[in-house]
Amino acid sequence: MFRFASIDMLWLLWLIPILTAAYILHTRRKRKQMEAFGEDTLVRDLMPDASPVRNRIKFAVLMIALTLLIIAAARPQYGQKSETVKREGIEVMIALDISNSMLAEDVAPNRLDRAKQMLSKMIDKMTDDKVGLIIFAGEAYVQLPITCDYVSAKMFLQTISPDLIKAQGTALGAAIRTAQRAFGSERSEASRAIILITDGENHEDDAVSAAKDAKQAGIQTYVAGIGKPEGSPIPIPGTGTFRKDRSGQVVVTRLNEEMCKEIAQAGNGIYVRCDNTNTALRALEKELDRLATSEIETQVYTDYQEQYQSFALLALLLLVVEFFIFERKNRTISKLDIFNEKHA
Repeated sequence: MFRFASIDMLWLLWLIPILTAAYILHTRRKRKQMEAFGEDTLVRDLMPDASPVRNRIKFAVLMIALTLLIIAAARPQYGQKSETVKREGIEVMIALDISNSMLAEDVAPNRLDRAKQMLSKMIDKMTDDKVGLIIFAGEAYVQLPITCDYVSAKMFLQTISPDLIKAQGTALGAAIRTAQRAFGSERSEASRAIILITDGENHEDDAVSAAKDAKQAGIQTYVAGIGKPEGSPIPIPGTGTFRKDRSGQVVVTRLNEEMCKEIAQAGNGIYVRCDNTNTALRALEKELDRLATSEIETQVYTDYQEQYQSFALLALLLLVVEFFIFERKNRTISKLDIFNEKHA
């Protein structure tokens, strides 16, 4: 199994496109300054040793080396040995609504991001439990099979957006049934729970019936309603405008608390409203703590080998290469025409 021990370091990879954009802008500005001196052929004759090709190659080598160093800093590791570990915990499948209505900003920063923040805190407090992730809109999919790998769970959680599912809607029943199947067909002594996070709007199937079926299978369904009953418009990302219906009216999405409560009651769980406080999180954690724990067997890697050395060594070699690539032409080396500058 491959993993990054310090996965947060990968955020530094954003430096690559930022530095590349800065380099392109600098190059264009420099080119315009050169054009101000006169014709291109005349300027080249005045600076016979100038080499724009070498500058581009030096920059590309530096960016590749920086990328490798960031990867090395994230500490890539490869699992060599797995063992069956027994833990006392419960099994939880999280079903997260990612329909467009979850972009409404009646909770900060918006419904979807607020739900992700709450789930991230919940996963942080898990120790011996198993957790899985379902995403749904008009359809439902397993985003992460049930696992004890909390690092992967949080990583998958961070990547979730409404773009992952094209079919819009809020198929609550499909989400519950998908979560139930994701537990597997085998009975477990550990308590099982589904946490459904949604605004409950535009339900397209019989979610109450699905919650009852899950209850008969020994799975409790908890519902966290997110948003406000009075509603909020749905922003279109990057435009500063809101979604409109066919008649040109701004669409207002409202939290359907009645539907959420019916699902929770049918699933032998509770309903909580998720707002800008941690009230919903504390209520859900309290309910999950009441569930009976049981011995859970899981395969975990207990022996990881560091792999950063290869990335760091390759980055070092590239830096050495970059050092020996001169910005100006070397008259002796240029006879070899390594960079094919005669044809550039």
